[in-house]
Amino acid sequence: MALVEGITTLALFLVAMPLKYLAGWPALVPPFGWIHGIAFIAYVVAMPLALPTRRGVGLLGWLRTLIAAFLPFGTFISESWLRRLRPRGSRGAISRPGRGGR
Repeated sequence: MALVEGITTLALFLVAMPLKYLAGWPALVPPFGWIHGIAFIAYVVAMPLALPTRRGVGLLGWLRTLIAAFLPFGTFISESWLRRLRPRGSRGAISRPGRGGR
């Protein structure tokens, strides 16, 4: 989710907004903004669901991921931190104890 949110932010900032302000073509801002808004909400909702299953993550870890969503490139930094927390051999985003990683 962090990568999706970050990519939609970059698309909005580096494609849609420059076209609006530099080329006078605002047509892409509403759809890019809408997609980014959905990605942002999904990211913020997913973090409290996913983080409790990670070792060493508490309220401060969740706040870190929340603050990252408000900073340009913050979710990319957060994603690298989250990858380091992933258990070895796990490919999935969420690994719940007692459920076989599903």
